[in-house]
Amino acid sequence: MPFIAALIGYVTKRVAIEMMFRPVEFVGVKPFLGWQGVLPANAERMAATATEMLTTNLVDPKEIFARLDPAQVAKEIEQPLLRVVEDVTREVMETYQPRLWEVLPNGAQQLLLKRVQAEAPRAITKIMREIADNIEDVLDLKHMVVTNLVRDKALLNRLIRDISRPEMRFIARSGIWFGFTLGCVQLVVWALTKSPIVLPLFGLGIGWLTDWLALKMIFLPREPRRFFGFYTWQGVFQKRRDVVAADYGDMIAREIITIPNLLEAVLSGPKSDRLFTMITREVQKTIDAQASVVKPFVAIAVGTRKFQELKQTAAAKAAERVPETIRYAENYAVNALDVRNTIVDRMRKLSALEFEQLLRPAFRQDEWKLIAVGAVIGGLVGELQVLALLG
Repeated sequence: MPFIAALIGYVTKRVAIEMMFRPVEFVGVKPFLGWQGVLPANAERMAATATEMLTTNLVDPKEIFARLDPAQVAKEIEQPLLRVVEDVTREVMETYQPRLWEVLPNGAQQLLLKRVQAEAPRAITKIMREIADNIEDVLDLKHMVVTNLVRDKALLNRLIRDISRPEMRFIARSGIWFGFTLGCVQLVVWALTKSPIVLPLFGLGIGWLTDWLALKMIFLPREPRRFFGFYTWQGVFQKRRDVVAADYGDMIAREIITIPNLLEAVLSGPKSDRLFTMITREVQKTIDAQASVVKPFVAIAVGTRKFQELKQTAAAKAAERVPETIRYAENYAVNALDVRNTIVDRMRKLSALEFEQLLRPAFRQDEWKLIAVGAVIGGLVGELQVLALLG
């Protein structure tokens, strides 16, 4: 009986752990006949909780982006930027007034290109400085993180599972010892009563109690406490603060707050129109300031209204090329933003209760279902024991 109880304790824990994460998508007949992992099923709520912790306690976008040196960004992308300026200028001119562009002397063409190219790095520096100073106007970090986690439920699973593997192992292994201990009690009760009801009741109790106790021991007590005068215990997760901080910082910097994700959020997020307005303004200023050599000819040839459209088109095409151009500064940006070390340092300064909230919501969400499943499995195994004894 103690060994079967230990098996019940272990199996119910493994089942509860897997039910938290699997399957990623609903399997069965919706809405009730089937199952989806607790985390994937509540992806939006879990993502919002994780994001709230991240943006409230760990990452300040304004502080992070203030670390970027606008002049250095412009320097990193200077060569691809010059090629983009030339391509956009030629494409726009050839689209709006191909004959005029063809008849312009080569010297006038090159002069226009060089003057616009010379101004481009300064325009980029100005845009980057404005973005850094007003990052909340162009980037919704909460929306970015939630969108990525909800879109990629497997990523949400990894975010929780990768930082809690030791806790998951503890839950599974604790089931063996808790189950064995309760199985010894079960054996004594069975020997005294010989009642068949003892086995399913103890199976039910072992499945429920060991799940509940293991979950509590992950987080509590938050600070080391001495029990029975000689044994000291601290919640498993609390004890691993430094390691968890390093793992969490690595994953956030590697898979969530990345340069491609930030670019996507800035360029296509809910505040992207403000960035486009900013780029449009600077491109039009650059054209007006540097195209004085040929502007009179172009304005006469295409008309003032058409010339304004030309500038709008140039700005739109420049914005389209921003992602591929800015990627040349990715290595510099990763090092300058230093997201990983920022998160690690901030996590180590969290209070015990704040730190607990990093993982606790994942277990709290539908926790009763996981414990109930453990109890049911334990009860069924108990029934099998009864049948075996009666048989």
